[in-house]
Amino acid sequence: MQTTFTQLENFGHSLNAPAYLIQPRTSEDIHAAFQLAKKNGLTVTARGAGRSYNDASLNGGGVVLDMSAMNLIQEWNPTTGVVRGEPGVTLELLWQKVEPDGWWPPVVSGTMKTTLGGCLSANIHGKNNFKMGTFGEHVIEFTAILPTGAEITCSPKKNSDLFYAMISGYGMLGIFTSVTLQMKRLHSGLLTVDAFPVPNLRRHLFALQDGAPHNDYIVGWLDTFAGGSSLGRGQIHAARYLHEGEDKNPRETMKLKNQILPPRIFGVFPKGWLYQFMKPFANNLSWSMVNLAKYVASLRTHTFRQPHAAFHFLLDYVPNWELSYGSGGLIQYQSFLPKETAEAAWTEILALSKKRGMPSYLGVTKRHRPDKFLLTHAVDGFSLALDFKVTSATRSKLRAMLLEFDQIVIANGGRFYFAKNSETTTETATAFYGEETVKKFKQLKKRCDPNGLLESDLYRRIFG
Repeated sequence: MQTTFTQLENFGHSLNAPAYLIQPRTSEDIHAAFQLAKKNGLTVTARGAGRSYNDASLNGGGVVLDMSAMNLIQEWNPTTGVVRGEPGVTLELLWQKVEPDGWWPPVVSGTMKTTLGGCLSANIHGKNNFKMGTFGEHVIEFTAILPTGAEITCSPKKNSDLFYAMISGYGMLGIFTSVTLQMKRLHSGLLTVDAFPVPNLRRHLFALQDGAPHNDYIVGWLDTFAGGSSLGRGQIHAARYLHEGEDKNPRETMKLKNQILPPRIFGVFPKGWLYQFMKPFANNLSWSMVNLAKYVASLRTHTFRQPHAAFHFLLDYVPNWELSYGSGGLIQYQSFLPKETAEAAWTEILALSKKRGMPSYLGVTKRHRPDKFLLTHAVDGFSLALDFKVTSATRSKLRAMLLEFDQIVIANGGRFYFAKNSETTTETATAFYGEETVKKFKQLKKRCDPNGLLESDLYRRIFG
Protein backbone atom coordinates (compact mmCIF):
# COMPACT_ATOMS: atom_id res chain seq x y z
CA MET A 1 0.00 0.00 0.00
CA GLN A 2 1.19 3.48 -0.84
CA THR A 3 1.35 6.06 1.96
CA THR A 4 1.07 9.75 1.11
CA PHE A 5 1.55 12.61 3.54
CA THR A 6 -1.03 15.21 2.59
CA GLN A 7 -3.34 17.95 3.84
CA LEU A 8 -7.00 16.93 4.17
CA GLU A 9 -10.05 19.17 4.56
CA ASN A 10 -13.60 18.83 5.74
CA PHE A 11 -16.42 19.18 3.21
CA GLY A 12 -16.93 22.87 3.98
CA HIS A 13 -13.18 23.65 3.53
CA SER A 14 -13.20 25.40 6.90
CA LEU A 15 -11.00 22.84 8.73
CA ASN A 16 -7.85 21.00 7.66
CA ALA A 17 -5.25 18.67 9.09
CA PRO A 18 -2.14 16.88 7.76
CA ALA A 19 -2.24 13.08 7.69
CA TYR A 20 -0.66 9.95 6.26
CA LEU A 21 -3.21 8.83 3.66
CA ILE A 22 -3.53 5.11 2.86
CA GLN A 23 -6.07 3.61 0.45
CA PRO A 24 -6.89 0.02 1.42
CA ARG A 25 -8.59 -2.37 -1.00
CA THR A 26 -9.06 -5.38 1.28
CA SER A 27 -9.49 -6.26 4.95
CA GLU A 28 -5.88 -7.39 4.91
CA ASP A 29 -4.82 -3.90 3.84
CA ILE A 30 -6.75 -2.39 6.75
CA HIS A 31 -5.08 -4.78 9.19
CA ALA A 32 -1.66 -3.93 7.72
CA ALA A 33 -2.42 -0.23 8.21
CA PHE A 34 -3.28 -0.89 11.86
CA GLN A 35 0.02 -2.68 12.34
CA LEU A 36 1.94 0.11 10.61
CA ALA A 37 0.28 2.74 12.79
CA LYS A 38 0.92 0.79 15.99
CA LYS A 39 4.58 0.29 15.08
CA ASN A 40 5.01 4.05 14.51
CA GLY A 41 2.93 5.28 17.44
CA LEU A 42 0.20 6.75 15.23
CA THR A 43 -3.58 6.76 15.39
CA VAL A 44 -5.99 5.76 12.59
CA THR A 45 -9.33 6.98 11.30
CA ALA A 46 -11.42 6.08 8.26
CA ARG A 47 -12.59 8.51 5.59
CA GLY A 48 -15.32 7.78 3.05
CA ALA A 49 -16.13 10.59 0.65
CA GLY A 50 -15.08 13.33 3.08
CA ARG A 51 -18.59 14.83 3.08
CA SER A 52 -18.86 15.58 6.80
CA TYR A 53 -18.95 19.29 7.62
CA ASN A 54 -16.60 18.95 10.58
CA ASP A 55 -13.53 17.01 11.74
CA ALA A 56 -15.09 13.50 11.70
CA SER A 57 -12.69 12.25 9.00
CA LEU A 58 -9.64 14.33 9.96
CA ASN A 59 -6.78 12.97 12.05
CA GLY A 60 -4.03 15.51 12.45
CA GLY A 61 -0.61 13.87 12.28
CA GLY A 62 -2.08 10.38 12.12
CA VAL A 63 -3.18 7.83 9.53
CA VAL A 64 -6.35 8.31 7.46
CA LEU A 65 -7.75 5.33 5.58
CA ASP A 66 -9.31 6.44 2.30
CA MET A 67 -12.03 3.80 1.90
CA SER A 68 -13.19 4.93 -1.55
CA ALA A 69 -11.46 2.05 -3.38
CA MET A 70 -13.51 -0.55 -1.45
CA ASN A 71 -16.60 0.25 -3.51
CA LEU A 72 -17.98 -3.01 -4.88
CA ILE A 73 -21.65 -3.94 -4.73
CA GLN A 74 -21.08 -7.57 -3.86
CA GLU A 75 -24.63 -8.93 -4.00
CA TRP A 76 -27.99 -7.61 -5.21
CA ASN A 77 -31.27 -9.53 -5.08
CA PRO A 78 -33.98 -7.65 -7.04
CA THR A 79 -36.62 -10.07 -5.75
CA THR A 80 -36.09 -9.42 -2.04
CA GLY A 81 -34.47 -5.99 -2.22
CA VAL A 82 -31.47 -7.07 -0.15
CA VAL A 83 -28.10 -5.63 -1.16
CA ARG A 84 -24.59 -6.11 0.20
CA GLY A 85 -21.76 -3.72 -0.55
CA GLU A 86 -18.33 -2.59 0.56
CA PRO A 87 -18.02 0.52 2.76
CA GLY A 88 -16.82 2.75 -0.08
CA VAL A 89 -20.02 2.25 -2.11
CA THR A 90 -21.69 5.65 -2.46
CA LEU A 91 -25.42 6.24 -2.30
CA GLU A 92 -25.09 7.21 -5.96
CA LEU A 93 -23.76 3.77 -6.90
CA LEU A 94 -26.39 2.16 -4.67
CA TRP A 95 -29.53 3.87 -5.94
CA GLN A 96 -28.44 3.60 -9.57
CA LYS A 97 -28.05 -0.16 -9.04
CA VAL A 98 -31.40 -0.79 -7.34
CA GLU A 99 -33.79 1.86 -8.70
CA PRO A 100 -34.26 0.42 -12.22
CA ASP A 101 -35.43 -2.82 -10.54
CA GLY A 102 -38.08 -0.96 -8.54
CA TRP A 103 -36.26 -0.30 -5.25
CA TRP A 104 -34.84 2.69 -3.39
CA PRO A 105 -32.59 3.12 -0.32
CA PRO A 106 -34.98 3.59 2.61
CA VAL A 107 -32.90 6.47 4.07
CA VAL A 108 -30.65 8.83 2.11
CA SER A 109 -28.75 12.02 2.86
CA GLY A 110 -29.12 15.31 0.97
CA THR A 111 -26.20 14.29 -1.24
CA MET A 112 -25.69 11.02 -3.09
CA LYS A 113 -21.90 11.26 -2.66
CA THR A 114 -21.83 9.83 0.89
CA THR A 115 -20.54 6.26 1.37
CA LEU A 116 -22.11 3.29 3.14
CA GLY A 117 -19.34 3.32 5.73
CA GLY A 118 -19.87 7.02 6.36
CA CYS A 119 -23.64 6.60 6.50
CA LEU A 120 -23.28 3.92 9.19
CA SER A 121 -20.58 5.75 11.15
CA ALA A 122 -22.73 8.87 11.45
CA ASN A 123 -26.02 6.94 11.33
CA ILE A 124 -27.45 9.44 8.88
CA HIS A 125 -31.05 10.57 8.75
CA GLY A 126 -33.16 11.75 5.85
CA LYS A 127 -36.34 13.66 5.15
CA ASN A 128 -38.31 10.65 6.41
CA ASN A 129 -36.73 10.13 9.82
CA PHE A 130 -40.12 10.47 11.52
CA LYS A 131 -41.30 7.39 9.60
CA MET A 132 -38.29 5.26 8.61
CA GLY A 133 -35.80 6.22 11.29
CA THR A 134 -32.06 6.35 10.67
CA PHE A 135 -29.90 4.54 8.13
CA GLY A 136 -28.84 1.99 10.72
CA GLU A 137 -32.41 0.78 11.24
CA HIS A 138 -32.31 -0.80 7.76
CA VAL A 139 -29.02 -2.65 8.20
CA ILE A 140 -29.50 -6.43 8.29
CA GLU A 141 -25.89 -7.02 9.27
CA PHE A 142 -22.40 -5.69 8.76
CA THR A 143 -18.86 -7.02 8.95
CA ALA A 144 -15.97 -5.08 10.41
CA ILE A 145 -12.31 -5.46 11.30
CA LEU A 146 -11.13 -4.39 14.73
CA PRO A 147 -7.70 -2.90 15.51
CA THR A 148 -6.84 -6.23 17.16
CA GLY A 149 -7.17 -7.91 13.75
CA ALA A 150 -10.40 -9.70 14.68
CA GLU A 151 -13.09 -9.74 12.01
CA ILE A 152 -16.64 -9.64 13.33
CA THR A 153 -20.20 -9.86 12.02
CA CYS A 154 -22.89 -7.82 13.78
CA SER A 155 -26.67 -7.69 13.53
CA PRO A 156 -29.51 -6.69 15.87
CA LYS A 157 -29.28 -10.20 17.36
CA LYS A 158 -25.60 -11.08 16.91
CA ASN A 159 -23.05 -8.96 18.77
CA SER A 160 -25.94 -6.56 19.27
CA ASP A 161 -24.04 -4.30 21.68
CA LEU A 162 -21.49 -3.61 18.95
CA PHE A 163 -24.19 -3.36 16.30
CA TYR A 164 -25.86 -0.47 18.13
CA ALA A 165 -22.56 1.18 19.08
CA MET A 166 -20.56 0.89 15.85
CA ILE A 167 -23.50 2.31 13.92
CA SER A 168 -23.31 5.91 15.21
CA GLY A 169 -19.78 5.34 16.56
CA TYR A 170 -17.88 7.43 13.96
CA GLY A 171 -15.47 4.60 13.16
CA MET A 172 -13.92 4.60 16.63
CA LEU A 173 -14.56 0.92 17.45
CA GLY A 174 -13.66 -0.73 14.14
CA ILE A 175 -13.69 -0.33 10.36
CA PHE A 176 -16.67 -1.57 8.34
CA THR A 177 -15.80 -4.02 5.57
CA SER A 178 -19.28 -4.86 4.23
CA VAL A 179 -22.86 -3.75 4.80
CA THR A 180 -26.07 -5.69 4.08
CA LEU A 181 -29.18 -3.52 3.67
CA GLN A 182 -32.89 -3.87 2.98
CA MET A 183 -34.15 -1.60 0.20
CA LYS A 184 -37.61 0.00 -0.09
CA ARG A 185 -40.00 -1.20 -2.86
CA LEU A 186 -41.09 1.41 -5.43
CA HIS A 187 -44.03 1.45 -7.84
CA SER A 188 -42.89 4.55 -9.71
CA GLY A 189 -39.80 6.64 -10.36
CA LEU A 190 -41.78 9.67 -9.20
CA LEU A 191 -42.97 11.18 -5.94
CA THR A 192 -46.00 13.43 -5.48
CA VAL A 193 -44.79 16.64 -3.81
CA ASP A 194 -46.84 19.34 -2.09
CA ALA A 195 -45.07 22.69 -1.64
CA PHE A 196 -46.62 25.39 0.53
CA PRO A 197 -45.53 28.43 2.59
CA VAL A 198 -45.52 28.87 6.37
CA PRO A 199 -45.55 32.42 7.83
CA ASN A 200 -43.60 31.95 11.10
CA LEU A 201 -41.73 29.42 13.23
CA ARG A 202 -44.78 28.20 15.17
CA ARG A 203 -46.70 27.44 11.97
CA HIS A 204 -43.52 25.99 10.47
CA LEU A 205 -43.10 23.41 13.24
CA PHE A 206 -46.82 22.66 13.35
CA ALA A 207 -46.79 21.96 9.60
CA LEU A 208 -43.90 19.49 10.03
CA GLN A 209 -45.57 17.70 12.93
CA ASP A 210 -49.09 17.69 11.49
CA GLY A 211 -47.94 16.76 7.99
CA ALA A 212 -45.57 13.94 8.92
CA PRO A 213 -48.21 11.21 9.52
CA HIS A 214 -49.78 11.85 6.11
CA ASN A 215 -46.57 11.79 4.05
CA ASP A 216 -43.53 9.65 3.37
CA TYR A 217 -41.13 12.61 3.48
CA ILE A 218 -41.36 16.13 4.86
CA VAL A 219 -38.74 18.88 4.99
CA GLY A 220 -38.76 22.62 5.53
CA TRP A 221 -36.74 25.54 4.22
CA LEU A 222 -36.44 28.39 6.72
CA ASP A 223 -35.76 32.05 5.88
CA THR A 224 -32.93 32.71 8.32
CA PHE A 225 -32.99 36.49 7.77
CA ALA A 226 -36.64 37.10 8.68
CA GLY A 227 -37.34 38.56 12.11
CA GLY A 228 -40.16 39.82 14.26
CA SER A 229 -43.50 38.16 13.66
CA SER A 230 -42.07 36.52 10.51
CA LEU A 231 -39.17 34.78 12.28
CA GLY A 232 -39.01 31.17 11.12
CA ARG A 233 -41.11 31.65 8.01
CA GLY A 234 -40.35 29.40 5.06
CA GLN A 235 -41.64 26.65 2.82
CA ILE A 236 -42.57 23.01 3.40
CA HIS A 237 -42.08 20.20 0.88
CA ALA A 238 -44.10 17.08 1.71
CA ALA A 239 -43.77 14.04 -0.55
CA ARG A 240 -45.57 10.72 -0.99
CA TYR A 241 -44.74 7.53 -2.88
CA LEU A 242 -47.04 6.70 -5.77
CA HIS A 243 -49.06 3.57 -5.11
CA GLU A 244 -49.17 0.68 -7.56
CA GLY A 245 -51.22 1.75 -10.59
CA GLU A 246 -50.92 5.52 -10.03
CA ASP A 247 -48.00 5.78 -12.47
CA LYS A 248 -49.25 4.67 -15.90
CA ASN A 249 -45.73 3.99 -17.13
CA PRO A 250 -43.47 3.07 -14.17
CA ARG A 251 -40.90 1.28 -16.35
CA GLU A 252 -40.21 4.59 -18.08
CA THR A 253 -40.08 6.79 -14.97
CA MET A 254 -37.68 4.38 -13.27
CA LYS A 255 -35.16 4.46 -16.10
CA LEU A 256 -31.89 6.03 -14.99
CA LYS A 257 -32.02 8.62 -17.77
CA ASN A 258 -35.16 10.02 -16.13
CA GLN A 259 -33.56 10.16 -12.66
CA ILE A 260 -30.02 11.45 -13.18
CA LEU A 261 -29.60 15.17 -12.46
CA PRO A 262 -28.79 17.07 -15.68
CA PRO A 263 -25.21 18.43 -15.84
CA ARG A 264 -26.26 21.65 -17.64
CA ILE A 265 -28.71 24.48 -17.04
CA PHE A 266 -31.19 24.79 -19.91
CA GLY A 267 -29.09 22.13 -21.62
CA VAL A 268 -26.31 24.65 -22.32
CA PHE A 269 -24.54 26.13 -19.28
CA PRO A 270 -22.40 23.59 -17.32
CA LYS A 271 -23.46 23.46 -13.68
CA GLY A 272 -19.84 22.89 -12.68
CA TRP A 273 -19.16 26.56 -13.44
CA LEU A 274 -22.05 27.95 -11.45
CA TYR A 275 -20.33 28.19 -8.06
CA GLN A 276 -17.83 30.66 -9.54
CA PHE A 277 -20.67 33.03 -10.37
CA MET A 278 -22.12 32.57 -6.86
CA LYS A 279 -18.93 33.66 -5.05
CA PRO A 280 -19.43 37.46 -5.30
CA PHE A 281 -22.88 37.07 -3.74
CA ALA A 282 -21.74 35.15 -0.63
CA ASN A 283 -22.40 38.05 1.75
CA ASN A 284 -25.13 39.02 4.19
CA LEU A 285 -26.89 41.52 1.92
CA SER A 286 -27.02 39.24 -1.12
CA TRP A 287 -28.19 36.22 0.87
CA SER A 288 -30.87 38.24 2.64
CA MET A 289 -32.22 39.13 -0.82
CA VAL A 290 -31.97 35.47 -1.92
CA ASN A 291 -33.94 34.36 1.14
CA LEU A 292 -36.57 37.05 0.59
CA ALA A 293 -36.93 36.15 -3.09
CA LYS A 294 -37.24 32.47 -2.28
CA TYR A 295 -39.94 33.12 0.28
CA VAL A 296 -41.93 35.32 -2.11
CA ALA A 297 -41.61 32.63 -4.79
CA SER A 298 -42.87 30.04 -2.29
CA LEU A 299 -46.14 31.82 -1.60
CA ARG A 300 -47.91 29.89 -4.33
CA THR A 301 -49.06 26.50 -3.05
CA HIS A 302 -48.66 23.82 -5.68
CA THR A 303 -48.49 20.04 -6.18
CA PHE A 304 -46.23 18.31 -8.69
CA ARG A 305 -44.49 15.04 -9.44
CA GLN A 306 -40.72 14.79 -9.12
CA PRO A 307 -38.11 12.04 -9.69
CA HIS A 308 -36.68 10.52 -6.52
CA ALA A 309 -33.12 11.71 -7.19
CA ALA A 310 -34.28 15.27 -7.88
CA PHE A 311 -36.28 15.40 -4.64
CA HIS A 312 -33.62 13.89 -2.38
CA PHE A 313 -30.27 15.15 -3.59
CA LEU A 314 -30.63 18.93 -3.56
CA LEU A 315 -27.00 19.34 -2.49
CA ASP A 316 -25.89 17.81 -5.80
CA TYR A 317 -27.74 20.27 -8.06
CA VAL A 318 -24.75 22.63 -8.13
CA PRO A 319 -21.41 20.76 -8.13
CA ASN A 320 -18.85 22.24 -5.72
CA TRP A 321 -21.43 24.69 -4.36
CA GLU A 322 -19.56 24.80 -1.04
CA LEU A 323 -16.68 26.60 -2.79
CA SER A 324 -18.95 29.60 -3.38
CA TYR A 325 -18.50 30.54 0.30
CA GLY A 326 -14.93 31.64 -0.40
CA SER A 327 -11.52 30.75 1.00
CA GLY A 328 -12.69 30.49 4.62
CA GLY A 329 -15.32 27.91 3.71
CA LEU A 330 -18.45 27.16 5.70
CA ILE A 331 -19.58 25.20 8.71
CA GLN A 332 -22.99 23.77 9.46
CA TYR A 333 -24.64 23.83 12.85
CA GLN A 334 -27.43 21.31 13.41
CA SER A 335 -29.45 21.00 16.59
CA PHE A 336 -32.17 18.51 17.53
CA LEU A 337 -34.86 19.74 19.92
CA PRO A 338 -37.82 18.01 21.55
CA LYS A 339 -41.13 19.15 20.09
CA GLU A 340 -42.02 20.85 23.39
CA THR A 341 -38.99 23.20 23.41
CA ALA A 342 -37.98 23.63 19.76
CA GLU A 343 -39.86 26.87 19.13
CA ALA A 344 -38.42 28.66 22.16
CA ALA A 345 -34.84 27.44 21.57
CA TRP A 346 -34.73 28.30 17.88
CA THR A 347 -36.40 31.66 18.41
CA GLU A 348 -33.50 32.48 20.74
CA ILE A 349 -30.86 31.06 18.39
CA LEU A 350 -32.13 32.84 15.25
CA ALA A 351 -32.45 36.13 17.12
CA LEU A 352 -28.94 35.75 18.56
CA SER A 353 -27.37 35.13 15.14
CA LYS A 354 -28.97 38.34 13.81
CA LYS A 355 -27.87 40.28 16.90
CA ARG A 356 -24.28 39.06 16.46
CA GLY A 357 -24.31 40.09 12.78
CA MET A 358 -23.54 36.53 11.64
CA PRO A 359 -26.78 35.20 10.15
CA SER A 360 -27.03 31.77 8.66
CA TYR A 361 -27.39 31.74 4.87
CA LEU A 362 -29.51 28.59 4.77
CA GLY A 363 -31.87 26.88 7.20
CA VAL A 364 -33.38 23.39 6.83
CA THR A 365 -35.86 21.73 9.19
CA LYS A 366 -36.96 18.09 9.59
CA ARG A 367 -39.25 15.99 11.84
CA HIS A 368 -37.56 13.24 13.91
CA ARG A 369 -38.18 10.27 16.17
CA PRO A 370 -35.92 8.52 18.74
CA ASP A 371 -33.83 5.42 17.97
CA LYS A 372 -31.96 2.71 19.90
CA PHE A 373 -28.37 3.48 18.84
CA LEU A 374 -25.85 4.23 21.55
CA LEU A 375 -24.53 7.60 20.37
CA THR A 376 -27.87 8.76 19.05
CA HIS A 377 -28.67 12.30 17.99
CA ALA A 378 -32.40 11.64 17.64
CA VAL A 379 -35.30 13.11 19.62
CA ASP A 380 -39.08 13.13 19.40
CA GLY A 381 -39.04 16.54 17.80
CA PHE A 382 -37.31 18.50 15.08
CA SER A 383 -33.90 19.42 13.69
CA LEU A 384 -32.66 22.73 12.32
CA ALA A 385 -29.50 22.85 10.19
CA LEU A 386 -27.88 26.25 9.67
CA ASP A 387 -25.04 27.09 7.25
CA PHE A 388 -22.55 29.80 8.26
CA LYS A 389 -19.84 31.43 6.17
CA VAL A 390 -16.38 31.41 7.77
CA THR A 391 -13.87 34.22 7.29
CA SER A 392 -10.62 35.06 9.06
CA ALA A 393 -12.39 38.03 10.66
CA THR A 394 -15.37 36.07 11.96
CA ARG A 395 -13.92 32.62 12.76
CA SER A 396 -13.35 33.17 16.50
CA LYS A 397 -16.58 35.18 16.91
CA LEU A 398 -18.53 32.51 15.07
CA ARG A 399 -17.15 29.77 17.29
CA ALA A 400 -18.08 31.74 20.40
CA MET A 401 -21.62 32.24 19.10
CA LEU A 402 -22.05 28.55 18.29
CA LEU A 403 -20.90 27.65 21.80
CA GLU A 404 -23.67 29.94 23.03
CA PHE A 405 -26.07 28.01 20.78
CA ASP A 406 -24.88 24.78 22.41
CA GLN A 407 -25.88 26.05 25.83
CA ILE A 408 -29.33 27.04 24.58
CA VAL A 409 -29.81 23.59 23.04
CA ILE A 410 -28.63 21.73 26.17
CA ALA A 411 -30.85 23.88 28.40
CA ASN A 412 -33.82 22.86 26.25
CA GLY A 413 -33.10 19.10 26.27
CA GLY A 414 -31.57 19.02 22.80
CA ARG A 415 -28.94 16.92 21.08
CA PHE A 416 -26.30 17.20 18.32
CA TYR A 417 -25.21 15.33 15.20
CA PHE A 418 -21.47 14.92 14.78
CA ALA A 419 -21.30 14.72 11.02
CA LYS A 420 -21.83 18.47 11.27
CA ASN A 421 -21.17 20.54 14.41
CA SER A 422 -17.50 21.45 14.63
CA GLU A 423 -17.20 23.36 17.91
CA THR A 424 -19.09 21.24 20.48
CA THR A 425 -16.93 20.46 23.51
CA THR A 426 -16.35 17.35 25.61
CA GLU A 427 -18.43 18.83 28.43
CA THR A 428 -21.38 19.49 26.12
CA ALA A 429 -21.18 16.03 24.53
CA THR A 430 -21.21 14.41 27.96
CA ALA A 431 -24.14 16.58 29.00
CA PHE A 432 -26.45 15.37 26.24
CA TYR A 433 -25.19 11.79 25.87
CA GLY A 434 -25.13 11.28 29.62
CA GLU A 435 -22.22 9.96 31.66
CA GLU A 436 -23.51 6.37 31.56
CA THR A 437 -23.62 6.37 27.74
CA VAL A 438 -20.11 7.80 27.47
CA LYS A 439 -18.85 5.25 30.00
CA LYS A 440 -20.43 2.37 28.08
CA PHE A 441 -18.95 3.58 24.78
CA LYS A 442 -15.47 3.86 26.31
CA GLN A 443 -15.78 0.36 27.77
CA LEU A 444 -16.64 -1.00 24.31
CA LYS A 445 -13.72 0.93 22.86
CA LYS A 446 -11.31 -0.56 25.38
CA ARG A 447 -12.61 -4.01 24.43
CA CYS A 448 -12.42 -3.48 20.65
CA ASP A 449 -9.41 -1.16 20.55
CA PRO A 450 -7.26 -1.89 23.61
CA ASN A 451 -4.29 0.07 22.27
CA GLY A 452 -6.32 3.16 21.37
CA LEU A 453 -5.40 3.07 17.69
CA LEU A 454 -8.69 4.47 16.40
CA GLU A 455 -8.87 8.21 16.90
CA SER A 456 -9.93 11.26 14.92
CA ASP A 457 -9.89 14.98 15.56
CA LEU A 458 -13.63 14.63 16.30
CA TYR A 459 -13.08 11.83 18.82
CA ARG A 460 -10.44 13.79 20.73
CA ARG A 461 -12.71 16.85 20.76
CA ILE A 462 -15.89 15.24 22.06
CA PHE A 463 -14.43 12.47 24.24
CA GLY A 464 -11.28 14.19 25.44
